[in-house]
Amino acid sequence: MKLIERTYDVVTGSTDLEDLHSLPNFPVFMGSVTHDQIDDVVSDMSWSISRQSGLIQLKNLLPLDVLYQAQTTTSAVGQIWMAHHMAFAKFIAKYQPVSVLELGGAHGILAKEFQEIAEIPWTILEPNPSPIEGCNAKFIRGFFDEKFRFSDVVDTVVHSHVFEHIYEPDKFMSHLAGFIPAGGKMIFSIPNLSEWLVKKYTNCINFEHSIFLTEPYVDYLLAKHGFRIVEKTYYSDGHSIFYATTRDDAVEPIKLASQLYELNKNIYTDFVKYHSNLILDLHERLKGISSPIYLFGAHVFAQYLIAFGLDTSRVICLLDNDKGKQGKRLYGTSLFVRSPEILRDIEKPVVILKAGVYNSEIKKEILEKINDSVVFLE
Repeated sequence: MKLIERTYDVVTGSTDLEDLHSLPNFPVFMGSVTHDQIDDVVSDMSWSISRQSGLIQLKNLLPLDVLYQAQTTTSAVGQIWMAHHMAFAKFIAKYQPVSVLELGGAHGILAKEFQEIAEIPWTILEPNPSPIEGCNAKFIRGFFDEKFRFSDVVDTVVHSHVFEHIYEPDKFMSHLAGFIPAGGKMIFSIPNLSEWLVKKYTNCINFEHSIFLTEPYVDYLLAKHGFRIVEKTYYSDGHSIFYATTRDDAVEPIKLASQLYELNKNIYTDFVKYHSNLILDLHERLKGISSPIYLFGAHVFAQYLIAFGLDTSRVICLLDNDKGKQGKRLYGTSLFVRSPEILRDIEKPVVILKAGVYNSEIKKEILEKINDSVVFLE
């Protein structure tokens, strides 16, 4: 596997990169699989920071066909994501799109939610389409890059939690500026990564989220490439930021704040220290426990904890609500995935739960619907 080396800041182009931290032998795929563990591939997850802009980014990138070898989920699971899709669909509807090209629409859930509001032509460009039942969107397999051609007329480009996945965000914005004519709209949702990292969420930056693409960098790129921000809405206590923008050649470039280097470096350093201490604390707490132990989240949540040193020798299996993962093995680990339903008749089972913004939803569902004696280590 040939890695793609980053030698410059992918937002500003500066080359003043400083090594930050590395997690060795991290799994290259976040999904659950059926093949033997011997066929899994790992790579060092190493981060750098630009002294000039403060941008944190992955030093070496995985080939896209390795990173996105399949969907990491078979469907969007959980109330939090469904609420996000519904809220974002309503946000888009305020700007009355006539026809939409959605980048990275995955299962088409956003398109289906918008169908409940208005029936318009909606096309989804996605490397691994997995359409849900009832989605009327047209799917195209592929990536939005310099090779992409689209003959249909669209007045609005939409993307949701895609921008942070882009390897070259400056080039991505340049392609969008060339694709969207003056007056055209781009409406998108991004994770509030600054809030996520402050809250120590492990799904914040990883092989897929290879840039700490926080609000200042998004605003900088929008202005640089001629997109005027019409509206910006902060959704659900730090979950996401909704942007409505329009192409406008009169937009003036803006500068990045000088304190971003110190701010971002401190946030990331705290993140590393927190997880190093967390593993020590978990190991200490598990010493006196004789009950069965489980780890929730067949995704990067579990992979991160293991990479930081979590001892899984006593972990019976992973738990996950996604039926498409159950019965499979989490890539890069020896742990198989089961439904939380297996907890139903166990007396005081212990569940290690570090699933970011989803913790409360997961905990509530297990305690109220499956087993109210479960002990959570958070």
